[in-house]
Amino acid sequence: MNDSEYHDRADALLRRIEAQADAWLQDDVIDIDTQRAGGLLELSLPNGSKLVINKQPPLHEIWLASRAGGFHFQWQDGAWRDTKSGSEFVSVFNREASAQAGRALSLTA
Repeated sequence: MNDSEYHDRADALLRRIEAQADAWLQDDVIDIDTQRAGGLLELSLPNGSKLVINKQPPLHEIWLASRAGGFHFQWQDGAWRDTKSGSEFVSVFNREASAQAGRALSLTA
């Protein structure tokens, strides 16, 4: 994957997460706040906890930080996959967001 493809895929993921957070807020699923600065997206939950998703261009990775720790994802086999477990970003994000929110949250947008 070249730099342009990386940025296209990473930016699409960040937009997808932002759209989902907006949908959760509009549908009264959860009172969530989003802040984006360049390649960093921060989700603030009502309990004060945060999820941080950011691009790591030199490594062609996406990083997710949650209360449980940090996760690094690379594009493999048509999906962002955890570099340690091979799990897809969406499943890890859903698990971490749900755990921190104390309710089921699912990235579907």
